[in-house]
Amino acid sequence: MATKHILIVPGDGIGQEVTTEGKRVLEKIASVFGHTFSFDEALVGHAAIEATGDPLPAETLDKMKKSDAILFGAVGHPKYDNDPSAKVRPEQGLLRMRKELGLYANLRPIKLFDELLSASSIKPEILKGADILFFRELTGDIYFGEKGRKNNGDTAFDIAEYSRYEVERIGRKAFEAARTRSKRLCSVDKANVIETSRLWREVIQKLALEYPDVTVDHQFVDATAMLLIKDPRRFDVVVTANLFGDILTDEASQIAGSMGMLASASIGDGPGVYEPIHGSAHDITGKGIANPLASILSAALLLDISFGLKAESNAVIKAVEALLKEGFRSADIADANTPADKILNTAAIGEEVLKRIGK
Repeated sequence: MATKHILIVPGDGIGQEVTTEGKRVLEKIASVFGHTFSFDEALVGHAAIEATGDPLPAETLDKMKKSDAILFGAVGHPKYDNDPSAKVRPEQGLLRMRKELGLYANLRPIKLFDELLSASSIKPEILKGADILFFRELTGDIYFGEKGRKNNGDTAFDIAEYSRYEVERIGRKAFEAARTRSKRLCSVDKANVIETSRLWREVIQKLALEYPDVTVDHQFVDATAMLLIKDPRRFDVVVTANLFGDILTDEASQIAGSMGMLASASIGDGPGVYEPIHGSAHDITGKGIANPLASILSAALLLDISFGLKAESNAVIKAVEALLKEGFRSADIADANTPADKILNTAAIGEEVLKRIGK
């Protein structure tokens, strides 16, 4: 395999800490399996605003477009959360990146490790065996529609908009994934109320004719939110719109016990972006206690999806499984029964993963 160029984009807060461990894992994989990966770094979010005034500098975007894959951290800073009038915000860089790179499909695997069943607030007997793959549409909906104020600023509006081709391309990826799993697809919308959801359901129903081997279930988003907690095992592949997907996947993160365990991939027509679903978490930044496993598992997704290296990806996942079986935990997934010497900091968790790769 030719040299693969990986861009590390740490972003803000704990993004810088966890991507360090993700990069170390990629370096170890290259060493063990005889690959050559080259690395570069770039700024985005608050860090980029501080340095350049732009949340997605032209230099960063250029590096992204020239890379083979991107390992991303997180964006965000409390100063913007408390100032709704701020014209330049870290999240603008994230949205522009998705548009510029054509990242229309966000994949979020919700996979449970048996050793962490007790870390969830849901009963283990309800959770055990749950394995869900979310496809969230990423470049349409209310986040990208026209928005503004009127009536002297007393009325605000955000327009949700979808085109047929946008629903079709994310739907097709979800159907293809369902074919490789249990051949079950749940499409989530709000077609009883929202016109974009009626278009969404219409397109998915038409696509279903091309995939007669896949059983399709349509659920309203509010029912889905309830069923994810009541019976998560009923879901396998789930496809939904941008806003609904944003909310449902954060809810589903609690099935796995912690956002610190969940990886994601944003893919489209160019290089894929791989990132943990958690945010920048400035409340724990710099304390060395962030859970790097979501970033490490994002690196595993990168190896699989962008490079087609399934054995290498599985080696990372098995290393994570092994350290969990041996009782090692970061603070967010530890419980009252976890011995103090098994609760490790960010770098130590990363080190334990490295030890187990290739064994």
